[in-house]
Amino acid sequence: MAILVGMVSQKGGVGKSTLARLVAREYAKAGWNVKIADLDISQGTSFSWQARRLQYQVEPVVPVERFGTVDQALKLADQYDLIILDGPPHSTVGTLKIAQSSDLVVLPTGLSLDDLEPSVLLAHEFVKKSVPKARIIFALCRVGESDTEIGEAKSYIEQAGYAVLKGALPEKIAYRRASDGGRTVTETRFDSLNERADELAQSIVNLLTKTQQTRKAANG
Repeated sequence: MAILVGMVSQKGGVGKSTLARLVAREYAKAGWNVKIADLDISQGTSFSWQARRLQYQVEPVVPVERFGTVDQALKLADQYDLIILDGPPHSTVGTLKIAQSSDLVVLPTGLSLDDLEPSVLLAHEFVKKSVPKARIIFALCRVGESDTEIGEAKSYIEQAGYAVLKGALPEKIAYRRASDGGRTVTETRFDSLNERADELAQSIVNLLTKTQQTRKAANG
């Protein structure tokens, strides 16, 4: 049974698909059987990104498949080690289904209140609908260079009762260029940027490792 990671957001442009690709690539590199389930049927950004990755022959291969519903993607759970549910750019009924089905729910957000407020409200809605708060984690994406602003955003989320991943993904041209070439944010030409992205990825890996250990213990 695959570990399921839901990448969801209340609004578009906050880095959801960027994180989906990042995590998928790290696990594919480690030899896991991984798939990104692209649930954005209107745009299919992860699906288009995979086409560029194949075109430029970037390794490792990161499989992406488009699905119209979450249930369609969940039917493949027995065939993979990890499935990343890359949700639509806005909250829908399917977004709640992603959160309820996932072992870890990642909410990427920017630093402004325009980003933070709807993201926290979405998390509150998940909790009301029986998604355990411990499964919900926030990721700070497309941030500037102000440590003060990053700290304020982190405090806002923590005061609302949620955890924040270690690290933050800055807004950089090199990250966009990497995506245009079918690469992830740990595959840029700049070691310093790769390291910043890797810190965020490792934070997610650590949480999923705990999930994997819990499963093993439950299964004896």
